[in-house]
Amino acid sequence: MKLEQLYNLIESDMKAVDAVIRSRLHSDVALVRQVAEYIINAGGKRLRPSLVLLSAGALGYRGAHRHELAAVVEFIHTATLLHDDVVDESDLRRGRKTANALFGNAASVLVGDFLYSRAFQMMTEVDDMRVMRVLSDATNIIAEGEVLQLMNCHDADVDEVRYLQVIRYKTAKLFEAAAQLGAIIGGGSPEIEQRMAEYGMHLGTAFQVIDDVLDYSGAEVETGKHLGDDLAEGKPTLPLIYVMQSGTAEQAACARRAIEIGGCDDFQAVLEAIRSTGALEHAKQQAKAEADLAQAALEALPASTYKDSLLELATFAVARSF
Repeated sequence: MKLEQLYNLIESDMKAVDAVIRSRLHSDVALVRQVAEYIINAGGKRLRPSLVLLSAGALGYRGAHRHELAAVVEFIHTATLLHDDVVDESDLRRGRKTANALFGNAASVLVGDFLYSRAFQMMTEVDDMRVMRVLSDATNIIAEGEVLQLMNCHDADVDEVRYLQVIRYKTAKLFEAAAQLGAIIGGGSPEIEQRMAEYGMHLGTAFQVIDDVLDYSGAEVETGKHLGDDLAEGKPTLPLIYVMQSGTAEQAACARRAIEIGGCDDFQAVLEAIRSTGALEHAKQQAKAEADLAQAALEALPASTYKDSLLELATFAVARSF
């Protein structure tokens, strides 16, 4: 199933969210508007705001808060992208130049701060302490995840446990918060709220593992990023960790050297080691296991078209090529 089909159910809601985003991007400072609009309009899958909408729908909620909170989640995500690209010195995202490549690092960091603060302004208007606690905790943990990833760069001793910790903090936490928010505003029981949070966490983990797979196997025209970017930054992702654990001594040494030095000089040798050891298949299996756990977490939800879409979203997270 294509992402567009998954979004058919919430098409009108997504348009409402886009309207909220456009109205809330307003600033009297021209550069703030320019950078924020550039990154927001760059496309993207809008997975996180869709989670708010689908989760709320699965709980029978149709109020306006779902649009505001979906926009809040997208603003937080966009702020992390702006900061990420500065830290990673990236020049390409979604097939377009990154904001930092166009406007400079200082503007990107400061506009990221603007989006964070605008998100917090918006969440207070919902006037629900549970909502504010979930989002503020998530934002704090995401920041910790960013620092953890920075610490792991060029460290060839990172194992799968440390790798997954970064994913849970940096990527999966906002997925978790988005799904949990839908349950909160939908008036779900504590059990339902917990299950929705688990769904989001496992979905986000599966999504990031596949992202790391696509860094070595995706088509650049589809992924919108350069192949080998993670390797160039010295990031020890799951395919590399598997090569170091399961490859020959020579293959393990090649992967270790590539992580410690960074750059793409050894990209072809590393790619060959990844392919010959079955590292990508291993990572895909791990992502599939996470997606299965996400789907299992939805068993407590009543049957609905929204639940069906959430189930399909977990399948898409693993099967996608972009």
